[in-house]
Amino acid sequence: EHTFFKPFFVDGELMGFAVCIGHIAEIGGMVPGAFCGEATEIFHEGMRVPPVKIRKAGKDVDEVWKLLLANCRTPRQNFGDLSAMIGCVDLGVSRITEIIHKYGKDVFSQTCEDLMDYAERRMRAELSVFKDGKYGFLDIVENDGIEDKSYTVAIDMYVQGDEVVADYSRSSSQAKGPINATLGVATGAVYNGLLHITDPSIPKNSGAFRPIRVVAPPHSVVNVDYPGPLVAGNTETHPRLANITIGAMGACVPERVMASESCTGTNFVFGGNHPDYDEYFACYDLMSGGWGGRHGHDGNDCVIAINGNCRFNPTEVFETRFPFRVENCEMTRDSGGAGKWRGGLGYQRTLLATSVPITGSQCSDRHDVKPWPIFGGEAGGNGGTEIMKSGSTAWATVKDLYGKRSTSKYANITLEPGDRIRLTTPGGGGYGDPAERDPAAIAEDVAEGYVSADAAQRSYGR
Repeated sequence: EHTFFKPFFVDGELMGFAVCIGHIAEIGGMVPGAFCGEATEIFHEGMRVPPVKIRKAGKDVDEVWKLLLANCRTPRQNFGDLSAMIGCVDLGVSRITEIIHKYGKDVFSQTCEDLMDYAERRMRAELSVFKDGKYGFLDIVENDGIEDKSYTVAIDMYVQGDEVVADYSRSSSQAKGPINATLGVATGAVYNGLLHITDPSIPKNSGAFRPIRVVAPPHSVVNVDYPGPLVAGNTETHPRLANITIGAMGACVPERVMASESCTGTNFVFGGNHPDYDEYFACYDLMSGGWGGRHGHDGNDCVIAINGNCRFNPTEVFETRFPFRVENCEMTRDSGGAGKWRGGLGYQRTLLATSVPITGSQCSDRHDVKPWPIFGGEAGGNGGTEIMKSGSTAWATVKDLYGKRSTSKYANITLEPGDRIRLTTPGGGGYGDPAERDPAAIAEDVAEGYVSADAAQRSYGR
């Protein structure tokens, strides 16, 4: 992630900062697209930029620009993306300065304080409704791409009055591979989870987080020590942590929680030399999965994980920019876990490499460990990655074809022209006993292709 800060002043007084954060798809490192499933230290994961001025006195600092663009595979694309982010904070400063000039510095400053205090009062009022007690939950990350073992992420939520302590102490020690989360990611995941089960009209600012304390032991998978790898901590581990926060509170507020969503970005990254443009291309292809069933509603289909806001990449745009042909892109029938309220569906996409060798890598999860259900539902469907080599009719995993340690986390495989890769995203878990599902909803699912007749008979007895 790249973050730009621009201060704004009124009458020489610093009033605050406009901030823009965004993901830059290619920042160097071991693999095109930066998401290296085999990283063992942070230096493998791309260029690291400490706080540095990219503008000084309103003028670009050319030396910084040269450094940023010399250390990536796609300098032209990165220049445009970074410039757009600078434009964002420029506009932010302009707009907020207009507000201050309209209402005055004192009113602006006091309003900011009042808004944070108001958010705190609202959050405390929500938490005070929760029954005091200890509520625990855990999930399993199937592997870290380096060692053939799984990792536990666990949370204990202590509710007392209008405050909550979230304790990750039962989680696994730091992984050698890139699934580790930073303290900021682990803390943000608790906030994220609680915001999903409290009043959505509560302002999202630091005041809302004052009643919440997070405990995350150092040298753990939820609080990585430098220089441990961490690129998947945001896209893979954060959703797990936010979801177990929600899962833990199921014993406290069952009608507010949901079963597990896919909890993975699938994160297929690739690059190569484009045959039409004579320049390097790189892509970070973030995919979506099913969300968990919740009280009164089935899970949403094909939605980005809980900590993202990305949209689906249109096939026409994808094929125009990259030397892949999309041979199929469809929701995966039966991938939503059965329940009184069914989990949402994931989807499957098959890509054919058309003209040049493409270097691919992946950093995902849920190939072995399914999204969990809640209150008697069934688990969501697995994700998966398979490859069919040119001239073959058989699908195989990257373990079988390339000798990789993991099917979900790997680096630098080569897809030759004529090779296919098939990516499947997980579905969401089911909520409640499938026997209690409305028969009309089951019939509709079968008629519309969400659930096969065999699966309906197996899970619902209909």
